Amino acid sequence: MKKQAAPAARVFTSTASASTPPMPIAGREAASIPLIAFAALVLGAAALACGGVFIRHSELPPTASAVYRVGLAAPLLFFLNMFAARKAQQGFPAPQVGIMRGHRRLLAVGFIFSGNLALYHWAMSLTTLANSNLLANLAPIFVVIGGRIFFKQRFSKGFLAGMSMALVGAFVLISARFDLRSAFFHGNLLGVASGMFYGAYLLAVSRMRAEFDTTAVMAWSSLGSFLVLLPAALLMGEQLMPQTLHGWLVLLALALVSHVAGQGMIAYALAKLPAGLSSVTLLIQPVIAAALGWFLLHERLDAAEIVGGLIVLAGIGVARRFS
Repeated sequence: MKKQAAPAARVFTSTASASTPPMPIAGREAASIPLIAFAALVLGAAALACGGVFIRHSELPPTASAVYRVGLAAPLLFFLNMFAARKAQQGFPAPQVGIMRGHRRLLAVGFIFSGNLALYHWAMSLTTLANSNLLANLAPIFVVIGGRIFFKQRFSKGFLAGMSMALVGAFVLISARFDLRSAFFHGNLLGVASGMFYGAYLLAVSRMRAEFDTTAVMAWSSLGSFLVLLPAALLMGEQLMPQTLHGWLVLLALALVSHVAGQGMIAYALAKLPAGLSSVTLLIQPVIAAALGWFLLHERLDAAEIVGGLIVLAGIGVARRFS
C-alpha cells in the first residue's frame, strides 16, 4: 500500500499549480499515525497488565487459563478478520504469498506466543504481579539481539541509552522483592524465559504485519497458540472446566480484554512503529501491573519501586525520541 501511494503523491505535486495550497487535513492525518500507534501500544500494554489480575482470580491452573485466553478469542478474531477482508475487498493472505504458506507462517507465530503465554501465566502464579510483568517484558534485550543477528537491524545510541534507562528503572522497580534465594525464584526464572519468547513474538509479528493485517495475524496466531496449549494442559492433567459463573466471566475478560484488545492493539502498533521502540514502550506494562497489584492485591510499593517506575517512563520517552 505504501509503495503504491508514494508515486501518486509525486504526481500530485508535479501537476499542481504554484498557487495550490497544501493539504492540511492529509498532512495532519499522516503526522498523527505514529501518535495513534503509540497510544494503541500504551493502551495495549495496560490491557495486558490487567491480565495478571484476571489470572489471579481464575479458577483454573495457569496453562488451562491460557487455553481459554486464546480459545475464546480466536472465533471472534476470525470473524473480525473476515469482516475486514470483505470490507477492504481483498483476500487473505496477500497475493504473492500462497494461502497454505501464509497460514503456516502465522500459525508458527502462534507457536512462539504459546511459549510466552504458558510461561507468563505460571510466573504470575509464583511471583508478584510486578515481577512477572517486568521479567516478561525484558523482551527489548532479546529484540535487540534477535534483530541484530537475524535481520541486521541497527539501533542509534540514543535509543540504546533510552532502552538501558528503562531496563534500569524496571529492575529498581522490583529490587526490593527480587531475591534468587526467595520463594519467588522459580516464578522469576519463568518470567525471564517468557521474556525470551515475547521478544521472539514481537519480532515475528513486526515481520508478519508487513504482509497481513492485524486481525489476520491475531486470528491465526491465536489458533496456533491454542493448538499447542490445549495438548499441554491435557498432558499436565490440569482442570479444564470452571466451576462457577464467576470463573467463566474471568476467563472471558482475560480473552476479550487482555488478548483481543491488548494483543490486537499491540499488533496494530507494531505495523507502524519499530519493533525495538515497541518492546521498550511495553515496559510500561510492569508499571501499570505494579499499580494494579498495589490497589487490588495489596502488593504495596515502596519509595524505591515508585522511583523505578518513573525511570522506566523516562527511558521510554528517550527511546521514542531517538527511534
